[in-house]
Amino acid sequence: MKVQTSRFGEIDCRPEAVLTFPNGIIGFPNAKRFVILDHDREAPIKWLQSVDKGHLAFVVMDPTLFKSDYQVQITPDAVGELAYREQDDLALMVILTIPSSDPATITANLRGPVIVNSRTRLAKQLVLNEELPTRHHLFPEQARQAAVVDSSEPVSAGGR
Repeated sequence: MKVQTSRFGEIDCRPEAVLTFPNGIIGFPNAKRFVILDHDREAPIKWLQSVDKGHLAFVVMDPTLFKSDYQVQITPDAVGELAYREQDDLALMVILTIPSSDPATITANLRGPVIVNSRTRLAKQLVLNEELPTRHHLFPEQARQAAVVDSSEPVSAGGR
C-alpha cells in the first residue's frame, strides 16, 4: 500500500505492518491506522506515521530506555480493545515532544503511553490516572538549564 506523507514523501507500507487504533489517538479520533518508521536504524527514536492522514506523525520511543522503572497497569477495557491474550507480546512507547528551538529539551508524555499488541496489530493510547508528567525531560540537566534561563528575568519586588 502506498501512503503519501508530508515528512517522508511516498512510503510503501505492507498491510501487515499497519497498526490499528480503534479509538484513534487523543486529539485525532479519525486517524486510526499507523505504521512505525525508523528514524535511524541505530537510534531508539521511531516515527508513528498515520496512514489515514499523511501530515500526521508522532515521534515515539520505548520509555524504559530512559526511565527503567516506568510501568503501566493495563485496564480490563484496554485488554479487551487490544484483544490481548496472556501469551501476546505488548510493546510500550511514549510520544515525544522535540522543541525545534532547543532539541536538547526533549520531553516524553508518560501519562499517555501507547500500547501495541504485536499479534493483533491493535493499539491504544492510554490515559493514566497516576500523577505522571506529560512533559518528562529526557535530559534533566538541559531541563534545569532551561529553567534557569527562564527564571533569569528580573522580578520586581514592588518599591517606589
